Amino acid sequence: MNYFIEIRTVNKAKSDIDEIVKGMGFRNLTPMRKKNNMFSRFVTKICGVLRILTRLKQGDILFLQYPMKKFYSMACYFAHLKGARVITVIHDLGTFRRHKLTPEQENRRLSRTDFIIVHNEKMKEHLLRYGCHSQLYNLGIFDYLSHAVPRQYSTSHQPWSVVYAGGLGKWRNEFLYKLESYIHNWRLDIYGKGFEKNYADGWKHIVYHGFLGSEEFVDQIEADFGLVWDGHSIQECSGDWGEYLKINNPHKTSFYLRSGLPVIVWSQAAMASFVHEHEVGICVDSLADVNNVLAGLTGEQYQVMKENAIKIGRLLGEGYFIKQALNEAINSFVTNGK
Repeated sequence: MNYFIEIRTVNKAKSDIDEIVKGMGFRNLTPMRKKNNMFSRFVTKICGVLRILTRLKQGDILFLQYPMKKFYSMACYFAHLKGARVITVIHDLGTFRRHKLTPEQENRRLSRTDFIIVHNEKMKEHLLRYGCHSQLYNLGIFDYLSHAVPRQYSTSHQPWSVVYAGGLGKWRNEFLYKLESYIHNWRLDIYGKGFEKNYADGWKHIVYHGFLGSEEFVDQIEADFGLVWDGHSIQECSGDWGEYLKINNPHKTSFYLRSGLPVIVWSQAAMASFVHEHEVGICVDSLADVNNVLAGLTGEQYQVMKENAIKIGRLLGEGYFIKQALNEAINSFVTNGK
């Protein structure tokens, strides 16, 4: 029997995976929660972990989403105590995100699982470098569930239309407030919260449209590309967020592709290899390079990217990538006689 501990969070990537594994027949160990205060959430989570001892048996599988805060190691220990195997999908590494763990400490924690679904090859290399002993599998990209239907259109816009959606605060994405003077043959439409309008006087190429919910975005947006960028610099994705992009699969990439949009990503980001392999966008060293790259892009080349983005977007909406990873994990246990 296959089990999971439901996350129950506003995090889209985690809640989508909860829904996908339910559809795959995994049984939920987490009890229903009547209240949503801190104490109720704590009790619900600890009850889900304790149910491992009463529900699981030899040969069963437990699926966990990491990080799981205080209970991850306990859940792995209880599962192995019952003779079950553990599959873990990583969302964030504490080594990079919060800097509360050393790579060695995090690897010791993660090595408690039997099979780890990592974002990409760069993350896999990082874990192996610091001594992770679990079996590792490359997810490729996070799925993105949505009932909305992306708009269909066959030709690109003139000038090229690029969209950016997310947190717009200058503290997080200062590059947005420096970008106007670098744009010549394209325009940027931005959506989100935290936009500091006092910095936007005289902008001609960047237009702020306010906040748009994710379902409305997928259903309504008509643009040529979605921009995946973080940090303070135009020349690179800088700072902690930029460093994290070298190992992380940003959910924003999935969001754009689910909307049928090819993407523009930093060439040093781990996601660049997926974009290149599946021909779903362009990779640039600097945002200053976007003008020349778009100027040299033919209609036929863009059409290939657009069709591929729509195809990948459909797969994301079906939960294809996490299903493939989980089936690989389950098959590995059978093959290895575990």
